[in-house]
Amino acid sequence: MRIRKYFRGSGRVLAFVFIASVIWLLFDMAALRVSFSEVNPQLLKELIVKEREALKHQATTRTPFLKKRGPKLPQQKSDMQRLNEVQFAFKVDEQAGGRAADAAQVTQDLQLGPDKKAARENKDSELKRAHKNAQSDAKLHAKVQVKWPKDLITNTSIRAAPIAVNKQENIAKQGMHVRKEAISDTQKGIHVPSKASVKIPKELPKAPPGAKEEELHLTPKPGKKSPHTTGASKLVVVDKSKNNVLDTGATSEIKADEKAHPKESPAGDDNSLQVKVKEFPKMDKSKDQQSNISIPVNKKEVSKERDGGPGMGKISVLNMKEAGGEVKVNSTVRVRDSGTHKVLHIDVTQHPRDAKVIGQFGQPAEVAKDKEVQVMKMWNEGYFNVYLSEQIPLDRAIPDTRPQGCSEMLVHNDLPTTSVIFCFVDEVWSTLLRSVHSVLNRSPPHLLKEIILVDDFSTKDYLKEKLDEYMSQFPKVRIVRLKERQGLIRARLAGAAVATGEVLTFLDSHIECNVGWLEPLLERVYLDRRKVAIPVIEVISDKDLSYMLVDNFQRGIFKWPLVFGWKPIPEEIIKRDKIKDSDPLRCPVMAGGLFSIDKKYFYELGTYDPGLDVWGGENMEISFKIWMCGGEMEIIPCSRVGHIFRNENPYKFPKDRQKTVERNLVRVAEVWLDEYKDLFYGHGYHHLLNKNNVEVGDLSEQIQLRKNLKCKSFKWYLENIYPDLEAPLVKAEGLIFNLGARKCLVVEKEKLSFEVCDLSRQNQHFNHTWLRHVRQQNVCLALKNAKDDVGPVECDRADPQLRWLHKSHVFNPPLLEHLILEHLPQPACLEADRKGVAVLLRKCDPGSPFQKWQFTNYYAE
Repeated sequence: MRIRKYFRGSGRVLAFVFIASVIWLLFDMAALRVSFSEVNPQLLKELIVKEREALKHQATTRTPFLKKRGPKLPQQKSDMQRLNEVQFAFKVDEQAGGRAADAAQVTQDLQLGPDKKAARENKDSELKRAHKNAQSDAKLHAKVQVKWPKDLITNTSIRAAPIAVNKQENIAKQGMHVRKEAISDTQKGIHVPSKASVKIPKELPKAPPGAKEEELHLTPKPGKKSPHTTGASKLVVVDKSKNNVLDTGATSEIKADEKAHPKESPAGDDNSLQVKVKEFPKMDKSKDQQSNISIPVNKKEVSKERDGGPGMGKISVLNMKEAGGEVKVNSTVRVRDSGTHKVLHIDVTQHPRDAKVIGQFGQPAEVAKDKEVQVMKMWNEGYFNVYLSEQIPLDRAIPDTRPQGCSEMLVHNDLPTTSVIFCFVDEVWSTLLRSVHSVLNRSPPHLLKEIILVDDFSTKDYLKEKLDEYMSQFPKVRIVRLKERQGLIRARLAGAAVATGEVLTFLDSHIECNVGWLEPLLERVYLDRRKVAIPVIEVISDKDLSYMLVDNFQRGIFKWPLVFGWKPIPEEIIKRDKIKDSDPLRCPVMAGGLFSIDKKYFYELGTYDPGLDVWGGENMEISFKIWMCGGEMEIIPCSRVGHIFRNENPYKFPKDRQKTVERNLVRVAEVWLDEYKDLFYGHGYHHLLNKNNVEVGDLSEQIQLRKNLKCKSFKWYLENIYPDLEAPLVKAEGLIFNLGARKCLVVEKEKLSFEVCDLSRQNQHFNHTWLRHVRQQNVCLALKNAKDDVGPVECDRADPQLRWLHKSHVFNPPLLEHLILEHLPQPACLEADRKGVAVLLRKCDPGSPFQKWQFTNYYAE
C-alpha cells in the first residue's frame, strides 16, 4: 500500500521518465562500446605501423668501438641516398605521429561532454596558433644557417642534420649542397650510418647566462704601456697590401688590436725580428662564410643595437635594410640563436680514399725487412717512424673513438668561430700536412675561421716555398714566419696576435683530429667564456703510426717538482658522482699542447708569461693562472685528437734544454706557488735557489698582473681544485727528542741545549722543512766553527751548509733516524753529549742512541 501511493498522480510521470532514462542510457553505453571496438584497433594498428617504420629507418649513430680496436669501415651510400633516407624518416615520423594523434583524439572526444569538448577545441585552436609561430621560428633558424664553402663541401656528408628538415630546398638553404650524381662513401672516405633519422628535441636547451664580455684594447695608448705586452719579444705588424704579406718585428713586446689588424712598425727598427705572414687568395664571397644571409624579422624589431643574448650584452647589427619583411645581415656579425643541433659528423676528402692503403683507418703499419735500415736512418728527423709516415695517406681515415652518446650530443647553432694555430719548427712534412688535413676535413667550415701556421724559423727547405705552394690551395690557411728562433711560447703569441676567430684553438703539429672534435670544444666556451676546453689526447704510435685508445676518466695532474702526468679519477668518486664517460672532467693541469680558449679571455689573463723561454713550464703557468684567477679547465671526452708522443725533441734549444726548462719552472714557482714553492725547490731543485746558477729575469710584471686579476692563493687551488695532491708545508714538526739523552732539543740564549720535553715551550718546537732546514722561526741549525760546534744561525734558503738529511733513503736504513749534515764530503751526524748538555757534530755511528732523533709529527719522508 505504501509503494502504490508513490505511483499516484505525478508519481507515475516521474517513474516513467526514470525508466525511459535508464533504457536510453543502456542504448548509449552499447553504442559507445561499439565505437571503442572500432577505434581502438585502428589506433593500435597506426601505433604499430609507426613503431615499425621508426625502427626500420632509425639511424645507427655510432657503432661501439671494438675491444680489438678494429676500424669502422665506411659504408657505400651516395649523398642522394642519404638525403632521401633523412627526408623519408621525417615524413614517416610526421605521418605516423599525425595518425596516432588523430586516433587518440577520437577516443578523447568520446570521453568528453559537450562543454569540455568545446573548451578543448578552443584550447586546440590556441595550440595551433602557437605551433604556427613555432614553425615560423624554425624557418628563421633554418635561414640563419651560414652557407658552407663549395670547395670544402662538394664531397661532404652530414651525419645528422642540425634541425629537422623535410624538403630538399631547405637543406640547400643551409648550405648542405648535394651532388646530383651518386658518389660512393668508400671513394669519399666518409663514415655514414646505415639509416638516417633525425628527431626534433621537444625543448631546446638554453645557454646559461655567461660573464659579460668587456672590450679589450690590446694596443696601448701613447705614453702608456699595454698590460698585455710581453717582456722579451715584440711583434709589430706591417701591412703590405699589394703582396698580402705581413712583416712583423719582435724585440720587447707583442702588440695587436682587438681584431688583430696589422699596424705599421716604426721605420728603421733594426733590432726588430721580422715575421712574414703569408695570406693565400681569399675565396669568392659566394663560397665563403662572409656572404650575406637573409633573416625574416618584424620591421618593428629592426634597430641599430639589440640584445645579443646571454653573456653578449648589446651587439651592433650591421648593413641592415628593410626589404619585404627581411633584413640583410652581414654574416660576420654574430647572431644569437638559442637553437641546437646534433654534433655534425664531417669527414671530407679531396680525393677518393683507398681502403687498402697502408695505415688506413688507423691500423698499424708494417715495414718490410729490407727497409729497416732506411727507417733507422730517417728516425732522427722527427724521433718517430718518419719512413712509415710518408707512406700513409695525408687524409687517412681514423676510427671514431668517442664514447657512446657523443654523436647524439646537442650543441648550439651559433657557436663562436675559431682560429686553429699550429706552431712548428722543422716539423716532418707528412705529419704537418696530415695535421692540417685532419682539421680541414673534420671541422664544420662555418666554424673554422682560419688555420694559422707559425713557422718558428725552420731550416728545412720543404717548409718554405714548397709549403707556401701546397697551402695556396686552401684559402683558410695562413703562414706566419718568424725571422729568428723564438720557441713555442712566443710563437703561439705571434699566432694569437694575428688570429681573427673568436676562439683560439692551439694544436701541436703532429696530430690527427677525430670526427666531431671541434663543436664540443666550442660548446663549452660558448656556455662560459671562462672555460678552457681540452680534447682527450689519444695516442698515435711513434713506431707503427697506429691510432690507439686511451683509458677513460684520465685527467692532467702534476707531481713535485711540477712534473706533469696523467691520473685517473678514483673509481669510488666516479660511482659516487655518477660520472659518465662522456661527461666533461675538471682538469687541474693541462698537457699544454691542445686546448681552446676565448680570445678575449686569453688576453685578459695576460696570455702566457712572455718571460718563459722556448718550451717548458708554460702548461703549468697557464693552468694555475686560469684556475686561480676565476676560470675553469675541462677535458671534453666527446672531442678526440690523436697525438704522436716522442721520447726526444727533434729540434734544438737556443740554450741548454734542461736549464731552459728549470728556469721556466722557477718563474712559475716564484709567481704562483706562494709558500708552497719550497716544495718545488725541496724536491730536487735546491741548486736553483742560488742566483748564480740561474737568472730568471724580472718577475715584477707577472706579480703585479696576479694582483690586478685578484687571483686566489695556491692554498685555495690545492683545497678546491687538486685536493688529492700531498703538499704538507713541512716534512716534520714538533719537539726533537734525543733517544740517548731522553731529553728534547731547545734554543736558549742563541745556544742549543737540552731540557725535559714540554709541548708548551715554544723554544722546543722545530720544523724540518722541504729545504732540509732544522728551523725554529727565523733561525736554523748549522755548523758554527771548526770545533764541530752546532748552533742556531739566521736562515738562508740558498745556503747548502744549512741542510740536514733525516729519514732519507739516500743512506742505509740504520741512519734513517739520524740528522746528517748534507754538504760535507763525509757523512757527519748531530750528536748529544753524554751529559745531555751540548750538541756536537760527530762521525755517524748507526748504533749510537745519542745520534738518533725523533720529531713529534711526520708528514713526508
